[in-house]
Amino acid sequence: MALVTTTEMFKKAYDGGYAIGAFNVNNMEIVQGITEAAGELNSPVILQVSKGARAYANHTYLVKLVEAAVAENPDIPIALHLDHGDSFELCKSCIDGGFTSVMIDASSKPFEENIAITKQVVEYAHAHGAVVEAELGTLAGVEDEVVVEAGQESYTRPEEVAEFVDKTGCDSLAIAIGTSHGAYKFTAAQCTRNEKGILVPPPLRFDVLKECIDMIPGFPIVLHGSSSVPQDFVKIINENGGQMPDAIGIPEDQLREAAKLAVCKINIDSDIRLAMTAVMRQYFNENPSHFDPRQYLKPARQAVKDMVAHKIVNVLGSNGKA
Repeated sequence: MALVTTTEMFKKAYDGGYAIGAFNVNNMEIVQGITEAAGELNSPVILQVSKGARAYANHTYLVKLVEAAVAENPDIPIALHLDHGDSFELCKSCIDGGFTSVMIDASSKPFEENIAITKQVVEYAHAHGAVVEAELGTLAGVEDEVVVEAGQESYTRPEEVAEFVDKTGCDSLAIAIGTSHGAYKFTAAQCTRNEKGILVPPPLRFDVLKECIDMIPGFPIVLHGSSSVPQDFVKIINENGGQMPDAIGIPEDQLREAAKLAVCKINIDSDIRLAMTAVMRQYFNENPSHFDPRQYLKPARQAVKDMVAHKIVNVLGSNGKA
């Protein structure tokens, strides 16, 4: 099976009440861990590349790694997606370079300008067999070069989504309902603390999500910034020399609920980074004489695989849906 667009996988996900995992990739071990888990669980999957990842690993290397994953997993649909493209030129470069899906993020622009930029990308993408994700509303947090200070984020306005989708022709829409980029998704002031003193984030705005669904019934919705920041990994990192106080993410039960509605794509990046970092920090402490990268990257790859398998089964519900 060659790389596919997200069109068919989103239609099946919408009708089936589950979501497709969109996992950020930066190197071989991450690509392998994600696709091995998806292959064994017979799940469709989206491998997404940010502008920062492209700068780090080189476009050609990443595309070839994904092509290798497709060859090794011929029975599952795999899409290659640009995450947070910030210009027409970047989106065009990725489409020309083999991506089957791109995101144009003009959410920081005025509404009409967002429409104009998105429409330009859509016209080029559709003419070249690719699909487009757009965004309305802005998420707080940090992801590569996307930086929005807490308090500067804005929820998606449901009254705008129908006009936006109609005028742009985009294929899916990322909305802001309280998710956030990075491992520090909320400030302590935004949260409460439970009896163990652990931060509890504010709930997602399902009212906004449901209003958006009413405005664009049947249309695939995307959630960015949806890592859950597992506290066991944060604990391992901190016990092995790390400094990550009060890192907090999105509760997985809320994401599963969103997946049962119109959310067809859920983006997960920080959880992969945390899993790899926790395993590697622990490995270095326990094996101070080791220096072969294969020794510590092997358990790191397994940690990615285990993390993705957990998400597919317990959060996304996409297992057995390839």
